[in-house]
Amino acid sequence: MKKIIIRDNINISPFNEPARNLRIMNKPLWLYQRDVLSSYCNEEVECDSLEEVIALPQSFLSDEVLIYRDNLFFDEFLFKDFIETARKSGKAVQIAFALDDAAITTHALPLQNGIRLENGVYVADLFYYPDGTKIGTFSANPLIIDTESREMGYYHVPTYMAGDSGHLGFRVPLKAFLSVESWVHIYVANSPFGVFAHGARVEQSLDTFSMMTKVLWRSLLERKQFLSSSALVILGKNSQIDPEAIVQGPTIIGNNVTIGPGCVVNASVIGNNVNLMQGVQVLLSVVGDGSYLGFRAALFMTTLMENCMVAQNTCLQMSVVGRDSFVGAGNTFTDFNIMGDPLKIWHKGKLTAVGMPVLGGCVGHNCRIGSGHIVYPARSIESDVVLQAKQERTIITNNVTYAESDHHRYPNSAHFPKYQSVLLT
Repeated sequence: MKKIIIRDNINISPFNEPARNLRIMNKPLWLYQRDVLSSYCNEEVECDSLEEVIALPQSFLSDEVLIYRDNLFFDEFLFKDFIETARKSGKAVQIAFALDDAAITTHALPLQNGIRLENGVYVADLFYYPDGTKIGTFSANPLIIDTESREMGYYHVPTYMAGDSGHLGFRVPLKAFLSVESWVHIYVANSPFGVFAHGARVEQSLDTFSMMTKVLWRSLLERKQFLSSSALVILGKNSQIDPEAIVQGPTIIGNNVTIGPGCVVNASVIGNNVNLMQGVQVLLSVVGDGSYLGFRAALFMTTLMENCMVAQNTCLQMSVVGRDSFVGAGNTFTDFNIMGDPLKIWHKGKLTAVGMPVLGGCVGHNCRIGSGHIVYPARSIESDVVLQAKQERTIITNNVTYAESDHHRYPNSAHFPKYQSVLLT
């Protein structure tokens, strides 16, 4: 099968680059999708619009063809269901979702335009043509895929925070799909639709006798707690876990990782060459390649892209941090508006509700955040920003743009080591 990728060139704030370059489950989105499709597609071409597809050589369109936008996130389980059903139908189809699909309506629809309502269903730009020569008509029947969402909570809180139930939870899909058009979607793709969904699939598999027996046997053989056995904790090469650390699955740990004493890692993805110092807490999070977490740093449902550093005693909740960024000691990214107002982000020129009772903040690429800041929920810090600790600005109540970066006060410090040493003294 051949695939046609439609480039989405809209930059995602505060990273200032297209969605395809941002990391989901510790991979750039373009690489994640390539891996999902690797066993199905053997040729590809990129276009800037659906109209450009018509002008492609007929020789390329002579076989079955897949068309999709490169800002779409779909996992291997959703795509397998889509392509197998599409091939059985023998017709040109477009992915669609039912109006009562809770994962789509709750988490995928806010802050985006790529999933839209047409003829009583939600559709998106993922097409399959059994005969590529018919692409010119752009006629495709909607093929409804069930994401098989289930309600999963992560902790119980007082009812004034989460309504009558007292549960903060997500509609977690076993088959995930998103149109990534905001940093909030990066958070959703990594945590509730990523590591949380992976945990839901593992939990479902434990209902089978064979899987339960496998995990139980591994735990007895290794003399480990059930959730810490190698059946649920995948450990890469040359990685070291201190005997006093607690690592519970389903967790995936890369190569050359060091996890120090007193660490707690639960249901997360840890990339290659990562160092977790003493007492680090990582829950339902993704830690990118080459990252470093200082002692007692804490991540909850947070995504760190590659080569990040989070210093000691810093707490990041439901947040996203871009690549090559530093978050200093004692910073707190809050996730709940105690005034009770709906959480909103600045999206496409206006404040837009995110549809969530709790949400942390976002830090762009190559940022330097000094110690001791408190960041309000749903706030963002643009790429390349430097924030020094100041008495008049320890609480970040608004988005921080590049124009407000503190490095503008010392424009030469990054280029002249002598000046920088004088500044530090």
